Amino acid sequence: MCPSQLALLQVLFLMVPEGGRPQPSSSPSEAVPTPSTVESRTQGGTPQSSEGPETHWTVPEISTVGPTVVTPSAPGNRTVDLFPAKLNYFQKLQKVNATNFQALATEFGGRSFTSTFQNQSPAPFYRAGDPILTYFPKWSVISLLRQPAGVGAGGLCAESNPAGFLESKSTTCARFFKNLANSCTLDPALNAASYYNFTVLKVPRGMTDLQNMKFQVPVTLVSQSQPGSPLLAGNTCQNVVSQVIYEIETNGTLGIQKVSVSFGQTNLTVEPGTALQQHFITRFRAFPQSTAAFLTRPRSGNPGYIVGKPLLALTSDIRHSMTLLQSQGDGTCSVKRHEVQFGVNAISGCKHRLRKMDCSHLQQEIYQTLHGRPRPELVAIFGNADPAQKGEWTRILSRNCSVSALHCTSCCVIPIALEIQVLWAYIGLQSNPQAHVSGARFLYQCQSIQDSQQVTEVSLTTVVTFVDITQKPEPPRGQPRMDWKLPFDFFLPFKVAFSRGVDSQKGSISPILLLCLFLLGVLNLETK
Repeated sequence: MCPSQLALLQVLFLMVPEGGRPQPSSSPSEAVPTPSTVESRTQGGTPQSSEGPETHWTVPEISTVGPTVVTPSAPGNRTVDLFPAKLNYFQKLQKVNATNFQALATEFGGRSFTSTFQNQSPAPFYRAGDPILTYFPKWSVISLLRQPAGVGAGGLCAESNPAGFLESKSTTCARFFKNLANSCTLDPALNAASYYNFTVLKVPRGMTDLQNMKFQVPVTLVSQSQPGSPLLAGNTCQNVVSQVIYEIETNGTLGIQKVSVSFGQTNLTVEPGTALQQHFITRFRAFPQSTAAFLTRPRSGNPGYIVGKPLLALTSDIRHSMTLLQSQGDGTCSVKRHEVQFGVNAISGCKHRLRKMDCSHLQQEIYQTLHGRPRPELVAIFGNADPAQKGEWTRILSRNCSVSALHCTSCCVIPIALEIQVLWAYIGLQSNPQAHVSGARFLYQCQSIQDSQQVTEVSLTTVVTFVDITQKPEPPRGQPRMDWKLPFDFFLPFKVAFSRGVDSQKGSISPILLLCLFLLGVLNLETK
């Protein structure tokens, strides 16, 4: 601080009233550090030499905000700033280089636009209104399915308008040509091929694996004949696209399953200012399930089986119902079969006519007749089992006929009966039990036929039995609690006795004691 500033400060200090001037401090808590201590705290300041006896400093009490200038009581021209001027500046930054650049940007920076787009992964499925992604394999380019729309007063075609997922709509726009002779074969908007020379991504996540064709759907033509390309014939531009109709079939979160396109074409006369009006239609509809898929996916409960519903079986990922034999009018085995109903024991039979064949083929034919075609391999645990979830099915145990058990050397052992045993149980809450199959097995009964015997037919039988193996929980073993019901005036005698006792003899506690003893006895009975 220069001498003129210091003199001005002293004048201002003298102008302060006596009550506002600094007073000598008598309390140790108000003591101010010595000059040597202050100098050690003034980092970056000019060190002052302390000559002569130690001098104490006092601080004015007029303000506690901002830096305070302290003047010595002893003669001298030294000043000390309790709040050094380094505190008024930002800290010195460290040197930024390639090593610490990313660390500093991560520590002090936020999310940027580029990092947001780079780290954003594609959605697992389309949502309503999302743009539909397309892929051009020839150029390895990802784009959007366009649906040109009219803009402005003239309704000019805006090519960048995207088609929205599940948004069926129709748009119309106009095109004007200064030189139709050149645009006829060069403008892709007039060529039908430009509207289907790409594939459509089933779901957005198909962007991550463009080489995997299971995520792509080709755009197919509705008509068998391919639309012609624009052709300039004399003064006419032929095969110009005037209408484009997209039919898109979707299947929920599985995305787009099929895309087809049809066109309307027209001819234009080549003349100055020729105009063309085009119509673009996009339609969405649910992907149709085949009738066979519905027939092979019956439901017998949700989730537990319902008594009387078909018992579900699985063979090579094909779901069907387990069946029993059914006879025709003459008693012979019919092609039609009885459906096994869950929880219903049943027996059926018929006569099977034998054809002349070797033993192994005869055995195979009768086995197929007994268990039906296809042969059940797995049985559904619950009534809504999914063929794709193998954990929802259990394998059927089977025991075929044994030739060695019958000690037959010159005979053919054939099955004549099949017993289907099903073990089931209720699980879950007793208030809402769910029936499920715990296991099933096929047991065959066999009979031997001598080779010399001329057997023309054999009686076959199929039986199904359901065994309930439900394990019910143990009943509660707690002692029954007594429900005490006392009349409303039960305590009236005690109340009267107590009031009389108070009047007759002061300080007697006999009524209260009797009441307590009675209540203790009641509680004791409850706890036993």
